[in-house]
Amino acid sequence: MSSLFNPVVASITVRATLGRRRAFLFAIPAVILVALTLILRASHPAGGAQWPDVVLGDFGFSVLLPLTALIIGTGVLGAEIDDGSAIHLLATPIRRSTVVVTKFAVAAALTMAFAAVPELLAGLLSPASSKLAIALFVGALVGSVIYSAVFVMASVLTTRAIAVGLLYVLVWEALLGNIVGGVRILSVAHYSLGVANAIYPDQNFRAGLTLATSLILGVIVTVGGLILATRRLSAFAIKGEPA
Repeated sequence: MSSLFNPVVASITVRATLGRRRAFLFAIPAVILVALTLILRASHPAGGAQWPDVVLGDFGFSVLLPLTALIIGTGVLGAEIDDGSAIHLLATPIRRSTVVVTKFAVAAALTMAFAAVPELLAGLLSPASSKLAIALFVGALVGSVIYSAVFVMASVLTTRAIAVGLLYVLVWEALLGNIVGGVRILSVAHYSLGVANAIYPDQNFRAGLTLATSLILGVIVTVGGLILATRRLSAFAIKGEPA
């Protein structure tokens, strides 16, 4: 594991990511989610409330979670590629796989902090059982990992990762994923919902995948994304240095 994770690169990445102006955007989805929860709790009676499942599960996993992961995931490596500072990192004798995995780990951890934890908080603030909050939290943790791999890959494959990511989130996840059943097999949001629904079974989650299917596909997407990102980053290798 030590050969795949570099603490120095991770430390630099965390400082650089949180130090950029876009870091203020990390908190926006979380603030919206918590504020929406408080508004709905105040405007709806506690007894028999069904909105927490839909808002915190469907909307939270299809829009707020992926948007947070998009901002963070495309920033940990994509920003360095865009401004040319990545050349200094690639000039060091650090394996490309180590760079990708380290950046991915940082992105996943930050996404968990800015998306999964707020999901837990919103679940606890809602008039639902604490089991729902735990289900949302675990589902968001899984989603944070998968989304981070997808968006780190996107930042390496294209210079327009933000635009591509927004199209994916708003069209594929938020729109088609909730309308066309077959799309769910390639929807990270539904992988997360599948995990959450296994912990807190509820038809209002509209989870179209089982726990086993969600986990298997999630692992395939995560590993596949990291492999593609590593292969693409290896193409940036400076002549004469190890890739």
